[in-house]
Parts: sequence; structure tokens; C-alpha cells
Amino acid sequence: MEALMTKRAALKRQSREGGAFDGPDYGQDAKVRRLPTPHTRSAWSPHPSNDDREQGYLKTLKPKSEGQAALLNAIDTSNLCVALGPAGTGKTYLAVAKAVEALEAGKVGRIVLSRPAVEAGESIGFLPGAMEDKLAPYLRPLYDALSDRLTMKRVGALMAEGLIEIAPVGYMRGRTLNNAFIVIDEAQNCTYVQLKMLLTRLGWHSTMVVTGDPGQTDLLPSLSGLADIAQRLEAVPEISVVRLAEGDIVRHPLVASMIGVL
Repeated sequence: MEALMTKRAALKRQSREGGAFDGPDYGQDAKVRRLPTPHTRSAWSPHPSNDDREQGYLKTLKPKSEGQAALLNAIDTSNLCVALGPAGTGKTYLAVAKAVEALEAGKVGRIVLSRPAVEAGESIGFLPGAMEDKLAPYLRPLYDALSDRLTMKRVGALMAEGLIEIAPVGYMRGRTLNNAFIVIDEAQNCTYVQLKMLLTRLGWHSTMVVTGDPGQTDLLPSLSGLADIAQRLEAVPEISVVRLAEGDIVRHPLVASMIGVL
């Protein structure tokens, strides 16, 4: 025991005097190992200037079908894109993911997400709380898509800074959205007049993606304006209209089977 204490004292004294050690550590039985010096340092270094490792992690956005590949290409090449297709084809997710990608790359200054506050076939009555609390159940799918690409803490911070805005369709009239990535979700629940108003909000250096399923509207079929709007916009060369099919569904395989018979 006395010999071990003497050895440790000698090592501490030599360390204070700036002595170097020839071995890889202080000794065979030592639990504390020497930090690498600049001469013995290998490829990794705790110094930031010598550390080339990738520290960030982000899900790679890859299309899982030809229709999704066409949608991603349309978003990249057109300032206005309309994505039509059945449930589960990734319309909302891909649009929100491209919006986050554009914001992170500095291509746009903010993200504006909007969808109509329409119940899915039943009236849920009055909701308690402020306006944000009342609209939260309707806008929840957009939060889900955002949280899959960003952490909820970062989503909250970006919303507090005004870089991400989630608003119902009713609050979009009279606005001009410049330098923004706009996603209009569940557009099949918008009337022709509402969609015309939303489409004309597009400003300079902005991209707009309109998503929806004309066959799954919660309005009367005669009131939904998405199918009519999409047919009219197909005649404009600068606007992309992408129609997804059952083969582009990426949810449970039963979803594609049900869509074919329902």
C-alpha cells in the first residue's frame, strides 16, 4: 500500500514538472489515461478545427414511388404545385418536408401552413380556450408532419420567431405571402372561391403546394372546388398538377386495398 502511494506521488510530481511519459498511459494498473498530445493525436481530435465528423442527423427524404418522385420534382421546379391523390400517398408529409428543407437551406424566409377548419362529418360543438386552442385539433396533422422533421422544441422556437405560421383558411384573405413556402392542406374541403383566394396569395420568391383528395371531401361534392381548380390549372404550363394513385400509397397495404373497393 505504501509503495503504491509513493508511485502515485511520483507520477503527480512528474506531471507538475511537465515531464513526458513514454507509455500509452500512466501504468498498467492506472485507471486514468493520458490525453493525446498534438504529436500523438490520431484522426479524431476534440478540437473543433480538427474534427470533421458530421454532428447533425436528419431523415433522408426519398420518394417511395414514381408518383412521389414526380411530386418532389414538381415542387423543385414549379412555384405552384397541386398534388391530388388518395389517403396515404404522402402528399402532406412531402410538402411539409420540402418546406422545412427550403427553410433550413435559407431558400425561403418562413413557412406558412394552412388548412380549412372543417369537421370530418360530425359537429364537435364549441371548443374551450383561445383561438389557438380552438384551432389546434384541426391543425394537428400539420404539427405531426413538422415534428417528424424537426423536434417539437425547435418547432415551438420557430413559431415564436414567426418563421413557421400555421393558420386556418379563414385568416388568409388580404395577405401577400412573399419569400415563403406555403402549404395548403386538405384543399378538398375548400370551396372554389376559397381556393381562388388562397392561390392568389402567392407572392414573390414563394412556393405554394396545394394538397387534397377530391374523392374524400367533407363538404357536399358540389361545393368542393379542388377538382375544378386542378382541371383549370393543368392548362397553365408554369403550374404542375400531380395526380397520385393507389400504387403511391405508403401506409398499411390494406389502405390501398380498401381505397380500391370503397
